[in-house]
Amino acid sequence: MKVFITGGLGFVGTQLSKSLLKKGYEVTVLDYSNEPRPYTPKDVKYISADTTIPGGWQEDVSKQDAIINLAGASIFQRWNRKTKDLIYSSRISTTRNLVDAISGENPPFLCSTSAVGYYGFQDDKKLIEEDSPGDDFLARLCVDWEREALKALDKGARVTITRFGIVLGKTGGALGQMISAFKKYVGGPLGSGNQWFSWIHMDDLLNAFLFILDNDAIQGPVNFCSPNPVRNKELAKALGKALSRPSFLKTPSFLIRLMLGEFGSVVLEGQRVIPAKLSRKGFIFKYPAIRSAIEEVINK
Repeated sequence: MKVFITGGLGFVGTQLSKSLLKKGYEVTVLDYSNEPRPYTPKDVKYISADTTIPGGWQEDVSKQDAIINLAGASIFQRWNRKTKDLIYSSRISTTRNLVDAISGENPPFLCSTSAVGYYGFQDDKKLIEEDSPGDDFLARLCVDWEREALKALDKGARVTITRFGIVLGKTGGALGQMISAFKKYVGGPLGSGNQWFSWIHMDDLLNAFLFILDNDAIQGPVNFCSPNPVRNKELAKALGKALSRPSFLKTPSFLIRLMLGEFGSVVLEGQRVIPAKLSRKGFIFKYPAIRSAIEEVINK
């Protein structure tokens, strides 16, 4: 099977490429960098392009059996008008251009990323794929992002929407920033610490991708997160224990909002999301509990 990954040089894309290659897939990676990174697997075909604009890169789309769309500017930064515009346009334009490039004759499978931020802030409610979206910026972005991907259905493609929780892995992401704070003895809960934290270990994320690639019956939105979301203070406690560091030093809410702008609300409120569709289809999580997941990352 030929797999095409947009945003393939990123935190998830790099690990996913390695995982797919091990399973015998032919992998094409597309990103904006002129050259692949030193850690990019040598067996991938690399294409450098700006996916937010149409171009020659679209010709490769129709040659694929599956497309995994990971492209988009990082949301982990201070939000202002300029950064929000970039976060939005990078996702919408890329997805629209991908769908435009799909041929109606023998269309590839499209697996397009979204986020658990789709659900907005719904307090302690357990959220599954069928639940309604929120109305904050991230939720509206996810709704529009998913809508663009689902237009591929009109071309006869199978489409899944993978709503990511926070990915825990050894090579970066949000956990890398948290580990740095704890090692400096300034780690602890964010704000009250009572907000829900929906997460997934990198190994489970990669296995979930392989699972849906092999299972044609899985379509539509799929929550990519552990079946056991935790409160932020539980995360801090597990991380402190794994690093042998204290975990009681809270970061005040006002300081988080000052540093992160509107994104601070996302960090301070969170969602309690459950992977109902994966569980119904029989997917088995290797790291369903936060303590074992964090210990595995730290030990690596």
